[in-house]
Amino acid sequence: MAYTACIVAAGRGERAGGGAPKQFRQLAGHPMLGWSVKRFAADPACAQIIIAHAPGQADQVQACLDGVNAELVEGGDTRTGSVRNALALARASRVLIHDAARPMLSQAVIDRLIEALDTHHGAAPALPVTDALVRSDDSGVQAVSRDLLYRMQTPQAFRTQSLREAFTRAQSDYPDEVSLARAFGLDVALTQGEEANFKVTYPEDFKRAEQSLAQAAPGGAPSVSVTGSGYDVHRMTAGDGVHLCGVFIDCPYRLIGHSDADAGLHAVTDALLGAAGLGDIGDHFPPSDDQWKGADSAMFLAHAVKIAAQAGVRPVHVDVTLICERPKIGPHKAAMKARVAEIMGLDPKRVNIKATTTEKLGFTGRGEGLAAEAVVTGLAS
Repeated sequence: MAYTACIVAAGRGERAGGGAPKQFRQLAGHPMLGWSVKRFAADPACAQIIIAHAPGQADQVQACLDGVNAELVEGGDTRTGSVRNALALARASRVLIHDAARPMLSQAVIDRLIEALDTHHGAAPALPVTDALVRSDDSGVQAVSRDLLYRMQTPQAFRTQSLREAFTRAQSDYPDEVSLARAFGLDVALTQGEEANFKVTYPEDFKRAEQSLAQAAPGGAPSVSVTGSGYDVHRMTAGDGVHLCGVFIDCPYRLIGHSDADAGLHAVTDALLGAAGLGDIGDHFPPSDDQWKGADSAMFLAHAVKIAAQAGVRPVHVDVTLICERPKIGPHKAAMKARVAEIMGLDPKRVNIKATTTEKLGFTGRGEGLAAEAVVTGLAS
């Protein structure tokens, strides 16, 4: 049966660190919010995706969608307010409320929830508490029984009309939808949760999630490793500077080319297209087309990232070698690394920039031109 997915992404995410709301931070090559969006978009039973976001963050949410059709709504000051606003737009008879901070949702968790709604007004995934529990107060430490205790997860699933009626009656905020439903007498079943479906809350959780997601395609499907290589050459002449790996270097040379002649970004673009099986840069941006005259090569690489994602390939590592006698690359490596990472949505630690000479041999040794090689490693679903 069809359902609406409501993703709550209006929190500040301050405990996770990083200086930005955690739902927009990069996680294994994608914004964290994007993983949940892709999971629901991959399920044929998901008829509608609604995302509740904080005021002023609509553009950031749109950047996470990667072509997926979703409806955006401003959230409230609390979780209850955010879910209330999203629920008002739900069209399907069943609704799943999910936290953007749980990026590793599996189809199996969704399927168990939908099945449970055949016989219950609501359902939520949960895991039994396995650690020893204690209570500590002024009288000391006391053991607490783990029997009948569970760790709740999301999505929390409901028959839409039943949850709406509960919200209509609610006069205060609730920590989650199960609490709200139980307060107004709705029966809620617990379904089997998964350890992988943990909530990213603290800085160390990002590392754990990164390691898990790096081994899975969006939506949790198994991935295979793919590799592409790229090579580009441009002639060099007198000028006022060169563009390399997205960085302008002020020097008495320039590279000759139809676009901005950024050999580094051209090589990376070709490598990514190769990894995705999508031809080469000339197939997408032919030099015979005047609209690309003088174009910023960052646009070529950004396009390659987008169409590679549509083909089910996401880059996870880039290695670039610049081959030239001039200009000096060393002082600019850090800026190049940061720029390539920014364009490709990667952690800068996943980008490597190297430079070498040919010991005065060949056209690069004579200063007639510059060459660049690149290798892109990616994961394909």
